[in-house]
Amino acid sequence: MEKTFLMIKPDGVGRGLVGEIVKRIENKGIKIVGAKLMTVSEDLAKTHYGEHSEKPFFGELVDFITSGPVFAMVLEGENVVEIGRTLVGKTNPAESAPGTIRGDFGMTVGKNIIHGSDSVASAEKEIALWFKQEEIIDYNLVTSTWVY
Repeated sequence: MEKTFLMIKPDGVGRGLVGEIVKRIENKGIKIVGAKLMTVSEDLAKTHYGEHSEKPFFGELVDFITSGPVFAMVLEGENVVEIGRTLVGKTNPAESAPGTIRGDFGMTVGKNIIHGSDSVASAEKEIALWFKQEEIIDYNLVTSTWVY
């Protein structure tokens, strides 16, 4: 079964949106197989956002993601990377459709509430970076026969 990585950023945690976002994920029928509230070290932030290291906003990005706790999650389900991206919305909240997490709660590109893996390859890399294997739980949802 496919897995993806989603992280509620410090602005989402600070605004008390964790419960609402988790509710949307679970209501969709997606299984959460790993979750933790954590602070992000500068090294982890730089590794996670390494592809942006030469861009002018890199320092601000690292400062922001390390500014408060995040809620990191591993999700599992059929086509969950694409479905997760649809739930999250576009990077720019102003371009995100109503009903998406960023469309409903995001205000700026710099503080857009949530991160979601953009491909299966990215998801695998990000899950390995943020979670130890023993932090990912294998279990069955009672509702899975109704979802798939």
